[in-house]
Amino acid sequence: MTFLWLNLFIVFILSFFARYFSTPILASGSISTIKPNKTLVFGALLSLVIISGFRNNIGDTYFYKHIYEINEFTWEFIISQKDIGFGLLQMLLKKYSDDPQIMIFTSALITNILIISVLFKYSRMFELSTYVYITGGLFLVSMNGIRQVLAAAIIFTATKYLMNGSWAKYFTVVIFASLFHQSALILIPIFFLVRYKAWSNATYILLFFSIAIVIGFDQFSALLFSAIEDTQYGQYSNFNEGGASVVRVAVDAVPLIIAFLGREKFRVIFPSSDYIVNMALIGFIFMLISTQNWIFARFAIYFSLYQLILISWIIKLFSKRDQRFVYYALLICYGLYYFYENVITLNILYKNDFLEHLF
Repeated sequence: MTFLWLNLFIVFILSFFARYFSTPILASGSISTIKPNKTLVFGALLSLVIISGFRNNIGDTYFYKHIYEINEFTWEFIISQKDIGFGLLQMLLKKYSDDPQIMIFTSALITNILIISVLFKYSRMFELSTYVYITGGLFLVSMNGIRQVLAAAIIFTATKYLMNGSWAKYFTVVIFASLFHQSALILIPIFFLVRYKAWSNATYILLFFSIAIVIGFDQFSALLFSAIEDTQYGQYSNFNEGGASVVRVAVDAVPLIIAFLGREKFRVIFPSSDYIVNMALIGFIFMLISTQNWIFARFAIYFSLYQLILISWIIKLFSKRDQRFVYYALLICYGLYYFYENVITLNILYKNDFLEHLF
């Protein structure tokens, strides 16, 4: 964990000063008032890429590396697989090196560049977004579910199209992302679901149905897995690793509760906040359902990125007198959650040959 803690410190400090030395945005109608310092943002990004890209363990990293080593990525092999985009990427990389670390590094580079570029554009307090990216667990997830987080990062770049209602452009990005993980296609119907005012009747209907699913999960899961049994996701019917942590659900709920309480002010300071709130809310619903079966947390990955934008704005919903207190409270609470999740619960052991040789 030493390098993970060091990474958290470096990323937060550089992100903080990136905002401190930011440039005011004077353009009329801008949803943000500042533009973080690009040099310092690059430094934070570099730390994320080095930690993620040179790892040799964490989650499924070993299996990804093993698959890269033992396979020849011919057209026939790629077409026979379910996610041809990732196969094409590996075929391209294997022309340059048989070392699987190049695939891990490239995936980390692309994923983090895409995520940080969107946060750079839409986050109000950039350092809070990057801090929660790490302490909230998504950065660690990106080292486990490589393909899915890469697909989520690609779709995240289409946030502009989500906000302005450009469905054709948004769908194009989603379809491209689905080449890396087919579950990304869920974002196509979601587009229409989030194009409404946050906290409207539709919101409460969604919450009602999610609670109903949790209560009647056995019946719901039987119906769902029966419908997908002949697809590539049919194997999930045998997935039985318990439910997601209630603490995880509570962590996702807090920013949404604050956004609800300050919903009118939120629309004033961030006119497009409804779409961000709705995406984060759907992520929360998936997390709530995943308390019954952890597999549903995988779908939440696509929406957790919007939590990073949401968390960077909710500070501004409080009075100036209270903002400092809320800011430090968030840092402390997410820091404690990071310790609880990674040290106490998961006991994460991180290995990085590149950094270990340097130090």
